[in-house]
Amino acid sequence: MATWTALNFQDAASPLMEQLIYFHDHAMLVLILITTLVSFMISSLFFNSLTNRFLLEHQTIETVWTILPAVILIFIALPSLRLLYLLDEVNNPNVTLKVIGHQWYWSYEYSDFPQVEFDSYMVPEAEADNSSFRLLDVDNRTILPMNTQIRVLITAADVIHSWTVPSLGVKVDAIPGRLNQLSFQINRPGLFYGQCSEICGANHSFMPIVVESISVKSFLNWIYEHKEES
Repeated sequence: MATWTALNFQDAASPLMEQLIYFHDHAMLVLILITTLVSFMISSLFFNSLTNRFLLEHQTIETVWTILPAVILIFIALPSLRLLYLLDEVNNPNVTLKVIGHQWYWSYEYSDFPQVEFDSYMVPEAEADNSSFRLLDVDNRTILPMNTQIRVLITAADVIHSWTVPSLGVKVDAIPGRLNQLSFQINRPGLFYGQCSEICGANHSFMPIVVESISVKSFLNWIYEHKEES
């Protein structure tokens, strides 16, 4: 999860987030090269009084500074389009999770398993222990199996919310009357924290998300235990 001193993205926990980080690094490299070149040209104008008489009224420089930005934009646009289609790709899901945003908590339904549904509220500060993260821990975590293709169907019951888990590369609006869909795969076990990223009212800051990634066997055991309890 993010800390006060973190300057980079959170460690990727899904292939989609890995691709997002790769694209960020690619774009930053291009921007650094552009910034360096422009800074060098500006500094040379300040400290160099020499001029090139062939470039004073010449078409060469205009041709270069027209074509070069177009080539740079292509180097950025092609990976961006590839990533855009990867994020929208929905493979054959093994587990379907339905997420419903309320003011101000989340409801989860496991569509493949009947009677497996629960609400997830933020743990109040008065009830939190020393191992809890303030404003980020919930009473019922979202349990999902790792190395499994997961489809999430997202909607809202009242106002617009946004289901966001940064380390998974997931951020989708929950809109009343509409059903949004996303697909991802978690490639390692762990706890992944997120929050509602849409200003949804007075308690917008108090509806966190905690995704717990476990093995498929442990996930099936949890489903069995949850059905017995209900």
